[in-house]
Amino acid sequence: MSPSTPREGLQLRSTVVGDSEQSGHLELSIASVATPKPGPDDVLVRMEAAPINPSDLGLLFGPADLSAAEAGGTNESPVITAPIPAAALPGVAARIDQPMPVGNEGAGIVVEAGESDYAQSLIGRTVGIVGGATYSQFRAAPAMMVLPFPDGTTPAEAASWFVNPLTALGMVETMQLEEHNALVHTAAASNLGQMLNKICLADGIGLVNIVRRKEQEDILRGIGAKFVCNSSDDDFEVQLTDALETTGATLAFDATGGGRLAGQILSCMERALNRNAAEYSRYGSTTHKQVYLYGRLDRSETVLGADLGMAWGLGGWLLPPFLGKLGLEGTARLRERVAGEIKTTFASRYTAEISLTEALDLSTLKAYGRQATGEKYLINPSR
Repeated sequence: MSPSTPREGLQLRSTVVGDSEQSGHLELSIASVATPKPGPDDVLVRMEAAPINPSDLGLLFGPADLSAAEAGGTNESPVITAPIPAAALPGVAARIDQPMPVGNEGAGIVVEAGESDYAQSLIGRTVGIVGGATYSQFRAAPAMMVLPFPDGTTPAEAASWFVNPLTALGMVETMQLEEHNALVHTAAASNLGQMLNKICLADGIGLVNIVRRKEQEDILRGIGAKFVCNSSDDDFEVQLTDALETTGATLAFDATGGGRLAGQILSCMERALNRNAAEYSRYGSTTHKQVYLYGRLDRSETVLGADLGMAWGLGGWLLPPFLGKLGLEGTARLRERVAGEIKTTFASRYTAEISLTEALDLSTLKAYGRQATGEKYLINPSR
């Protein structure tokens, strides 16, 4: 290990503590851990930027009741505790009393490398890293697995390189593989939604955006979105059906998950298809309509109507399994596009940049825990 590299670094951890068989609580803390030593084909990355994504919050908070969270510890070593409802404990039984590092993706500077030529060539480069524990000051990874960015790219610019960009690209790939012609996306004013709009505009793909507020409409129209439907409007279903008829979209990705929205989308797809039907069928349109739930912003039950026809599907969609199906060559193609367009198509904007200790400030934690559309926080573990 280089003399200039600290022997230990800080790491944000989440622990479900079992108080008894019927009760438990969440504990968020910052641990001091040994700096990993890179192997012959590895690199050591000083982490300088890691976003807080909804997928990170699932591990970070688990089923804890954040409304009852309490702050403790010291200014240098804060600790957050929050109760976990007894009914939710069985769902996290496998992680009880196991401190778990958090953070799915991020970026930093390669400060050390193994002996291989390729690993050595990355020293000093900004690289993206994925695979967990990115809310740490240092991460080691195989050199072939990190994503090098063009010179002049900062870690903050590269931080959100994986989850949102590859999800947006994966949606388009899924559309093409399943032979649909256009897409529908909910919570569409998010960072991911804005990326998806830029991809679809550049690639000539029809995209119907669904939002909840006027200011979210304005964000999307400001970047050139052609079809934006506001679910709060009285004529939402009419707007949506018209947009679906125009685009021919029969595939949707829903970040909401619960409530009526997925069912509304399927119903409006059926109506749009039947507008131009040559003859009546009591089974409805024979064109397959598909909604994938890829998030659970609404944790209530998913409610479907009775006017969907018989050719439809509702399922879950998750990025890692999709990339596994796409294969190494296909995934490498998507990664290369992200690296080349990280300052344009895949640029992310952040509400605030915070340190590891600031991430455990109670008011800040509740702010990023809201998962508000258009708000995104960035952790700089080395700050």
